Amino acid sequence: MAKTNFDSMFGRLVVDKNLCSENELKSCIKILKEGNSESPATLQDILIDQGFITKTQSKRVLEEVSEAKKNCDQIPGYKIEGKLGSGAMAVVYKAKQLSLNRTVAIKVLPNKFAEKSNYVERFYKEGQLAAKLNHNNIVQAIDVGEAHGLYYFVMEYVEGKTIYDDLAAGKIFSEKESLEIMIQLASALEHAHAQGLVHRDIKPKNIMINQENIVKLADLGLARATSDLEAAKNEQGKAFGTPYYIAPEQIRGEIDIDGRADIYGLGATFYHMVTGRVPFKADNPSDVMKKHLREPLTPPDHINTSLSAGLSEIIETMMAKNKNERYDNPTDLLTDLRSVLNGDTPLLAKRKFDIESLESLEEGEMVEVEGEEVLYKASTLIKYKIAMVVMAAIIMLLLVSLIASKP
Repeated sequence: MAKTNFDSMFGRLVVDKNLCSENELKSCIKILKEGNSESPATLQDILIDQGFITKTQSKRVLEEVSEAKKNCDQIPGYKIEGKLGSGAMAVVYKAKQLSLNRTVAIKVLPNKFAEKSNYVERFYKEGQLAAKLNHNNIVQAIDVGEAHGLYYFVMEYVEGKTIYDDLAAGKIFSEKESLEIMIQLASALEHAHAQGLVHRDIKPKNIMINQENIVKLADLGLARATSDLEAAKNEQGKAFGTPYYIAPEQIRGEIDIDGRADIYGLGATFYHMVTGRVPFKADNPSDVMKKHLREPLTPPDHINTSLSAGLSEIIETMMAKNKNERYDNPTDLLTDLRSVLNGDTPLLAKRKFDIESLESLEEGEMVEVEGEEVLYKASTLIKYKIAMVVMAAIIMLLLVSLIASKP
């Protein structure tokens, strides 16, 4: 492996393990490129020399790089050029597909998971589900396979950044830019749902933007076919998703998860983009998920007052706790997103709000008493109002009688 590729993989692992920051890594790479004779010859030596990592940490990372090199050399037809990132379930590399001379991304299942059949089955399923999709706003699947005990999934390489990268840097997206991004993502979901797939893990880290500002939805690791009843039954009662963006029905582990769960996750991502904060925050994932279930959502235009009421209505509809009060499908969502982008009101979101208001009137009205909200039936309120009118009439008659009886 070339020195630059080795340095790239080493550097990415160091950052992924939170041993140093991106800026600290960049400063060391700058020293390496300057080629000062007094400087150490390798990236790991510079990181140690600058005090960012220890020799013990360097040794452990080197062992992982060596294992990655050994594994990736086993994939026929591809040349590994560097590490792009890693997650709990896989490592992703940048590679060259030799037959077509094009750059691709390869997701590799770590050895510790390759020995477990359920993980291998899920890995293959991700590739097979992704292969069903063909949309400009979804990362394209190319191949999935096994070589010498190594399981890999080849996909389109997206040169750019994730929404998460921008949010981590402190960016708050403008209304126009966020709407344009959401329109592309809703279009991607429209296609995926039409193929009978639910993503189940919509979040900023799974949304990429390339250098042409084309948005790409990635990572189908948790995706499920709505027709896969066996998988639905096996996963019943279990929460699959990312706590900050997970839909209430996913938290409850309901068996009939559908596309509206993706609309909720997209809404939570939308909220984060335009406010700079996640919809619900707590000290641990469990408490975050409890808030998704129970805590009212603070309207995004209450946090970022530059947002239009229409955009806020869209997000609130997307993130309704009851899935029946959300958009029925991405097509309806697209209608409202385009409407607000054109300066009009979101008619479908408003209709959802109006219907919800009528339903609440049928059930009763909220009356605030000493800072607490108490629910009274509408019939009770009517009887109370009639009684007040009768009492007022009696008092008036008594007053009139008193006045008339005076000499």
